[in-house]
Amino acid sequence: MRDELFDILVRAIVLVTAIPVHEAAHAFVADRLGDPTARAMGRMSLNPVRHFDLLGSVSLLLIGIGWAKPVPINARNFDHPRAGMAISAAAGPAANLLMALLTMILAKAALFAGAGSRAAAVLYIVLLNMCLINISLAIFNLMPFPPFDGSRIYSAFLPQKLYFGVMKYEKYILIAVLALLWLGVLDGPLGFLNNALFRGLDVLTGWVDLLFGLGR
Repeated sequence: MRDELFDILVRAIVLVTAIPVHEAAHAFVADRLGDPTARAMGRMSLNPVRHFDLLGSVSLLLIGIGWAKPVPINARNFDHPRAGMAISAAAGPAANLLMALLTMILAKAALFAGAGSRAAAVLYIVLLNMCLINISLAIFNLMPFPPFDGSRIYSAFLPQKLYFGVMKYEKYILIAVLALLWLGVLDGPLGFLNNALFRGLDVLTGWVDLLFGLGR
């Protein structure tokens, strides 16, 4: 029970950090590319309340994968609508990957700097779990199905008629994917991708191990 409560606590921290950063990144990039829709609606904000979605929040707390209200983007405001949509969509997962990188650096620093300290050990576990959940959110959102960000990224390479044909079934696809997640069917492929990306970030932050190793 204590481990479950700890997991929920870490996920709650992610809910008020990673989710707003993800959504604000969509809004910021869309605004920079010429679409002020999200900014005008107050979505270019790190306030989690502005992005809150009840089902997505509950899902994140219970299984570690969730979502927020979609950021409104009007592709007609972009000079190149399909490219603009793809780049704006990619901004969210990219923000999660940057947060994963940052939390891994901080986790390693906490572990080395506070060696032997119980507080440092707890902080390390919290930060490492935040890293893992950010990785999961990035990979989850890169799935090539609507309404996930990946579908909008890959739409730049699909015939427009095919893309909008698939988008008609967006709600049904979301229900099907969530059912597969809750049933554990996607655990294998998603776990493989999560582990591969985690190992990649571990290698990328090897300089932290080296820095603290040389400092001892």
